Amino acid sequence: MKKGETIVIALGGNSLLKKGQKPTINNQFKNTKETLTKLIPLIKSNKIVITHGNGFQVGNILIRVEESLGKAYSIPLEICVAESQGEIGYMIEQNLQNILQKNQIKKPVVSVLTQVIVNKKDPAFKDPTKPIGPFYTKTQATKLKKKGFKVVNQIGRGYRKVVPSPKPISIDDVKIIQALLEFKSIVIAAGGGGVPVIKENNLLKGVPAVIDKDLASACLANSLKAKTLIILMEEASIYSNYKKKNQKPIRKLTLKEAKELQPTLPKGSVGPKIQAAINFIKKGGSKVIITSASKLKQALIGKAGTTITI
Repeated sequence: MKKGETIVIALGGNSLLKKGQKPTINNQFKNTKETLTKLIPLIKSNKIVITHGNGFQVGNILIRVEESLGKAYSIPLEICVAESQGEIGYMIEQNLQNILQKNQIKKPVVSVLTQVIVNKKDPAFKDPTKPIGPFYTKTQATKLKKKGFKVVNQIGRGYRKVVPSPKPISIDDVKIIQALLEFKSIVIAAGGGGVPVIKENNLLKGVPAVIDKDLASACLANSLKAKTLIILMEEASIYSNYKKKNQKPIRKLTLKEAKELQPTLPKGSVGPKIQAAINFIKKGGSKVIITSASKLKQALIGKAGTTITI
């Protein structure tokens, strides 16, 4: 990895809230600080863009929307995504400013409310699959179905609405992000996959959907001509025979091997991460590192995590 290169780092949901933790703002601030501290060696000598997930936060925003119906104005899903970018961007930005101050690193930090362009004809709009928001009883779910909502039963948890998750095509704000990087800023962008928008008559219009954070991060990294994409998650690496007695970490994958592995992985967790890696490398990227924040230092030298190359 060359000094001074542009690196996109995607923070997983566990970077803000760990399993079993009480979902408080204080816990999210604490976890964010812990994760960001691990990035200091990279920040010192490279141009850094940080992306992040928003599943838990946008779900809670939707709960607040439903609970306040009739008392406050309703908020469409794409606005909820934008709100979550502000909420999480603030936590990352302030924590990072304080960490940089303590480490005597003089770099500005800025959050960019990012719009990501999707195709209005994307099949996802006709076949929503992404569970989101509050859980419902069977009776409530039946009423929602009659109103035209698609609902799925997550066994043992309850019923939830599902929404479209279209593929990202391009990052609308990429020129602004590039300019900020040239100004030696650390940029927080494409939070929660970005606010999904379509173009109609060359004008932008928000759509009620959510974009996968890792796919959007790969799209952003390619747009910035970055050579390295780092995806942080809870697990230390991708595993073969995951959660079985013969589980084994996968240290290295070629693009060809990643393509062969991807269909066998869980769609809702590591599958999109491998697909993001494939997309990134196919469109000009050189390396993807998938690991946990605690193992990042070792992963950068190939002693932990999963590294995918051409």
